[in-house]
Formats: sequence, C-alpha cells, structure tokens
Amino acid sequence: MTPSNASQSTHALIVGANGGIGLGFVQALLAQSSVQVYATYRDPNRAQALLTLAQSQSDRLKVYPLDLTDEDQVSQLVTLIQAETPVLHQVINCVGVLHEGTYQPEKSLRQINSDQLMHYFQVNSIGAVLLAKHLLPLFRHGDRSLFASISAKVGSIEDNRLGGWYGYRASKAALNMFMKTIAIEYTRKCPNTIVVALHPGTTDTSLSKPFQANVPPEKLFSVERTVGQLLTVLDSLTPADTGNFYSWDGSRLPW
Repeated sequence: MTPSNASQSTHALIVGANGGIGLGFVQALLAQSSVQVYATYRDPNRAQALLTLAQSQSDRLKVYPLDLTDEDQVSQLVTLIQAETPVLHQVINCVGVLHEGTYQPEKSLRQINSDQLMHYFQVNSIGAVLLAKHLLPLFRHGDRSLFASISAKVGSIEDNRLGGWYGYRASKAALNMFMKTIAIEYTRKCPNTIVVALHPGTTDTSLSKPFQANVPPEKLFSVERTVGQLLTVLDSLTPADTGNFYSWDGSRLPW
C-alpha cells in the first residue's frame, strides 16, 4: 500500500491489535519501512506484546486504549490520530468476539439470550460503522486507501447450511451490511477509499481455540499466514472492488 507519491510514508490504523490477527497486522506493517502504524487495544492486561512492541518501535508505532463500543472513545481516538497525521491510507478493524466469559456461541434456540445477542452486535457490528463515521475526514485525500473489517464466512446468509451460532452469524451478517452501505457513501465522499469485509479463514488464535479440534491441520492457519494472505488480497483491490466480501484466497464470498 503506497500513496501516489512513493517518497511519502503511509499511515495505517489497526483496531483491535492487542493479540491474534490484529497484532499480526501491526508486526507485518512495521516490517515495511515506509509505514507509520497506529494501533488500539481494549485491555492492557491482554496487550503486553503490543505495548512492549510500542516501546521498542516508539518512532513508528503509537498505541491507544479503545473500547470500540463507546462512541465517545472512538471520537477521541480520531482526534488523537488527527494530531499526528491528516490522512490514513489503511484501516483494518480486527475487533470481534465469538466467546467471552460465560458467553458461548449458541447451538440451539433454547440457548438464546438477549444480553448476549446485544453484546455480539455491539462488538462485531456497530463498532465498524462508528469507525467509518469518525474516520471519514482522514480518508478525504487523493491517495488510494483501504477500510477493511475482519468478518467471517459464517456471516454469509447464502452459505449458512449448518445453523447454530445465532448471535455470531447474525452480527457478522450485520457487519457485512454495514460495510456494503459504508462503501456506497464513501464512494461519493472519498472515492479513493476501498471498503471491504474480509474472511480470514480459521486462524490459530484465542478466538478459534475452543473450536479447532475438527479443523483439518491444513485449514488451520498461523497468524503470520493469515495476515500475509489478507495483505495480498488488500494489495490487489481496486476502487471497482469496493463494497465486496472477500475470502483469504481473494475469492468473492456471497452475502
């Protein structure tokens, strides 16, 4: 990802970089000498690797606490980033929840709980559109830019053949609709920004850990492999691809 003037640095924001895929993106982007990275975390107790990296890379990595479900915090984050740079070239939202504490994906209707459903939507869906709302001014520039959110293939309504996982499936489907609708408005207001949802595949992270037993070894990706594959997909996109849902291998997924 390079701006129109190759001598300039690019500016990337990774939201949800305390671990897993988000931290992998931070590490991969820091390996590119021209990228200035901004990253967020929610819980400092679970972000030690990111915070340690920020200490050793203080000239190129700035980190900020953020609860993506709190719009005031999203607004404050953007204000802080604007004090550092007037533009962003790449934003990747990696925030997501599948299980947390007593919350586990529902296998049947009898397990539906309204508080859990609301939590899924707050974390997996609404945060992305709050980001899009407040980040819009940072995308109003002439360089190619990207706004991507990590979604999941199980959020595809057409592909749903097994059922279950009600809250996770529905919240990822809602995320996909948000990203599609954001893409339409961004096309009018910042036409150089490509907006997409991404399916990373099953990655060896804490999110997938309880569900890896039935995953064939060749389909369980390391974080490094997942990040490399997704960066390859993102680098291949053009403005004509905005508003779509892509898998880790670059194929388009059905809504």
